[in-house]
Amino acid sequence: MIGNLGKNPEIITFQQEREDGSMGVVKKATFPLATTEVHKNKDGERVEQTDWHNIVCWRGLAEISEKLLHKGTQVYIEGKLQSRSWEDREGNRRYITEVVAENFTVLGNRNRQEDSNQSSESFNDSLAPETAQMGDLPF
Repeated sequence: MIGNLGKNPEIITFQQEREDGSMGVVKKATFPLATTEVHKNKDGERVEQTDWHNIVCWRGLAEISEKLLHKGTQVYIEGKLQSRSWEDREGNRRYITEVVAENFTVLGNRNRQEDSNQSSESFNDSLAPETAQMGDLPF
């Protein structure tokens, strides 16, 4: 999907025990993404419909999100849908569907002038931040 971030990514850091017994950290980034579809209604009037999606990035992709993404950034995101449920404090069952990002490409930024001169950058969940490479859109 292609859309714009509704706010800066929220970063959560988890402690995780490694196989060797040492402690490490795992990062999770979450942010809302707005996608807009434009069409004409039966009267020929232009109609815009905006949908909001909950995006989740893990590990290296979360670290890249923390550094590069902020409110207004336009991104192309590939991922999978994940639905989950939980019980809130009042005992009500809550449900959420999220897009777990597998990779993303920064397309542009409404808020920063200097970003408009840069080419797009693609990042994959399997790449560590220091090995992320420049790339083209995957379509």
